[in-house]
Amino acid sequence: MFKPERLVEWRKKKKLTQEQLALRVKTTKGTISNYENGHSTPPHETLVAIADVLGISTDYLLGRTDDPTPPQQPSTSRTNIPSWATKKDIRDFKRMLEEDAPVMFDGVPLDEEDREKVLKVMEAIFWDAKKKNKRRPVDEN
Repeated sequence: MFKPERLVEWRKKKKLTQEQLALRVKTTKGTISNYENGHSTPPHETLVAIADVLGISTDYLLGRTDDPTPPQQPSTSRTNIPSWATKKDIRDFKRMLEEDAPVMFDGVPLDEEDREKVLKVMEAIFWDAKKKNKRRPVDEN
């Protein structure tokens, strides 16, 4: 469950006004105020944007952990994003990387090194599928 007090605490730690945070996450000051007062809960994309701006994890904002440190995830700067990729393609790729589901083999969670290997393979498959979908002719029925 979303923890508005954590949003307030970290916004203030980062010395941001509600308006400054709103500008960075592309929303309004009133919307940030509603989140902080518990009147509404940010949708997934906004929650991720808030966490990114504040340098904390979404799990911390959701009360799933008391550790605000964001998880280490493969950086898209380390990836080979194809030159043909659109902003939507890159957003889809980042969303795939943000999945919190544990990577398992035969019901056992993988260690970090093996998880990285699996993510690299998934990355290659992701970009290959995107490229194939772009080449697919449009039905003219």
